[in-house]
Amino acid sequence: MTSPLLGQALVEEATRKSGLVWVRGDGPARALWHVWHDGAAHVVGDGPGEQPLPGLADGGSAEVTVRSKDKGGRLVVWTASVRALEPGSEAWEAAVAELKGKRLNAPDAERMTERWARECRVLRLEPRGAGVSGGELSDASHAAPPLPSDAVTRRPVPAALPKLLFKRRR
Repeated sequence: MTSPLLGQALVEEATRKSGLVWVRGDGPARALWHVWHDGAAHVVGDGPGEQPLPGLADGGSAEVTVRSKDKGGRLVVWTASVRALEPGSEAWEAAVAELKGKRLNAPDAERMTERWARECRVLRLEPRGAGVSGGELSDASHAAPPLPSDAVTRRPVPAALPKLLFKRRR
């Protein structure tokens, strides 16, 4: 059994170093980018062009699975209390300042925080004292079919592609 302080340190260090966490609220787990700030993971989403946050409700709970940044395997699983931050509040401003630095490829980088205040939710996922598991993780695969999405990767091969790929080099 892991001591509470050691468990808290493991959660913080693993989550801080990981670029993605898998979060399960009321529904399937989703990979979410996040930042660790002020003792909790913070995520932004549910707006146009941002990650979806289904099943995460203010005052609810979630299971957070942290993966290794280099190997991709599960490091720790912890239970979080979900809290929505009010736009413009001190906590919201501090979290958004950290999130803004980690948001990649934003089409409106200079007005991103204004858009987040209007159209998105910023959630604080704070670890609960109990519910940290590290060494006793299961050996099961936990593989799941992909979630439905509008993203499509399979399309007919363009007619010119075989000629480009297989032409002889002289």
